[in-house]
Amino acid sequence: MVGFDQSVELAHRVVAALGSSGKRLAVVESCTGGMLGAAVTSVAGSSGVFVGGWITYTNDMKRSAVGVDASLFGPGSPGAVSQACVEQMALGGLDRSGAECCLAITGIAGPAGGTPDKPVGTVWIALASGEQAVQSRRFLFEGDRVQVRGQSVQMALTMLERFLLAGG
Repeated sequence: MVGFDQSVELAHRVVAALGSSGKRLAVVESCTGGMLGAAVTSVAGSSGVFVGGWITYTNDMKRSAVGVDASLFGPGSPGAVSQACVEQMALGGLDRSGAECCLAITGIAGPAGGTPDKPVGTVWIALASGEQAVQSRRFLFEGDRVQVRGQSVQMALTMLERFLLAGG
C-alpha cells in the first residue's frame, strides 16, 4: 500500500526528530484505528520515543479513556468529528501518557457516515504539547476509506514533524 509506505518513511523522520528533541509521543486515534501508532512503531528504535496510545473508536471510549466531555456528543453538540473533540482527545492523551507530545485524529473515513456539514473525508487532527496551545486543523480528504485513513496518518505525522523542526 503506497500510502502506508509513505507514512513509514515520514515516520522515520519523525522518530529521528523526536529523538533529537528529547520528546516522547502518544497518540489517540479514532478513524485511523491504530494506523498512526503502527506507522510510528514500524521504525526501529521507536520505543525510545513512543509511549503508546489509545484507539477511541466510540464516543464512550473517547470519554472514558481520554476524558472527552460527554456533552460534546449530545443533540445539537459538535460531535466526535469536531475541533472541540479532537483537541480534548489530544490533551487527554497528553495528560494520561506523560509524553511531551500527543497527536489525535478523528474523522469520517467512509464509505458511509457523512453528512452535508461533515462529508466523508472530513478529518480533524490535533497536536498537543506541554509547551504551547493545542494546534488543530480540519481536512477534507478525497478517496476511499483506505486513502482517507492513510492521508490522515501522513498529515498527522507531517504536523508533528513541522512542529519539531520549528523547535517545538
